[in-house]
Amino acid sequence: MTTDPTTVADNVVVEIEYTLIVDSEVLDSSNDEGPLEYLHGHDNIVPGLEKALAGKKVGDSLQVTVSPEEGYGEYDEEATAHVPREEIPAEVPLEEGVEIIMEDDDGEELSAVIVWVGADEVKLDFNHPLAGRELEFEVKVVGLREATEEELEHGHAHMEGHAH
Repeated sequence: MTTDPTTVADNVVVEIEYTLIVDSEVLDSSNDEGPLEYLHGHDNIVPGLEKALAGKKVGDSLQVTVSPEEGYGEYDEEATAHVPREEIPAEVPLEEGVEIIMEDDDGEELSAVIVWVGADEVKLDFNHPLAGRELEFEVKVVGLREATEEELEHGHAHMEGHAH
């Protein structure tokens, strides 16, 4: 019988309560769905937050400011595309701000936001919505446990009660 880990480290499943604030606005919070479990050291959360949590213990609270480089990356002007209107699925409303999922030539799913609608084409932005933004996290570590072999194999935590 192994004892549960006492500090946040690679291959430990960490349970955190968090609030994400961008430009003084709360964008996301674990208050909505309960604490988040993630597998530390496997790039499941933004790098800046993962670094700040390393070595923390249950009960530790911290405020972390994450730069774009350690968050969702810098805004890339090149990551936009003009696409003929007919390539946009018919069920997608052609309005600015609408998020759509498209497949690239390799069948990979890409998320994009419509930023401009013209007569014949639509401009899509493939940047993460938070690219180039500074992220403020308020985080509390609420649980630590050993990862299962399956979780280590898959590279992410499996939430209790969820199908694996």
